[in-house]
Amino acid sequence: MQMQIIQVGKTKQSFFRDGEQEYLKRLQPSTEIKFVQLKELGIDSNSQALREKAVQEEGKAILEKLNDPGFLIVLDERGQQMTSPEFAQKITQIRDFQGGKITFVIGGPFGLSDLVRKRANLILSFSKFTFTHEQIRLLLLEQIYRAFTILANKTYHY
Repeated sequence: MQMQIIQVGKTKQSFFRDGEQEYLKRLQPSTEIKFVQLKELGIDSNSQALREKAVQEEGKAILEKLNDPGFLIVLDERGQQMTSPEFAQKITQIRDFQGGKITFVIGGPFGLSDLVRKRANLILSFSKFTFTHEQIRLLLLEQIYRAFTILANKTYHY
């Protein structure tokens, strides 16, 4: 199974990078994950118009990277929420019936453009809370790992 994570902005905090590396190491037997990091725009702006322009430009950059996304899952606080077992089942369905390739998209600090959301096969929310892209990337990797342990009947998920 192939997975790709497109993320606006980079992971700056070393403790997040360490956590990501740990989950990537654990995932190696199950899947390969490729990362695409895009430049964060408009971060220093207090202008709503400039923030919206940044969201649109980031959206265009994301769409340019979606040559063959497979099943596209966009992470957005307004999306569908799932339990970990439901997420594992979704991964199984994609693996078995929809080509086995998943692209996840994590937006920048001001969110995602409507064009990116409209392109998604699934809009997924981890919570109604807002998380930084660094936090959500680590949470996403943990949930992917958890899904694979559920599918393998391992005791990581209780």
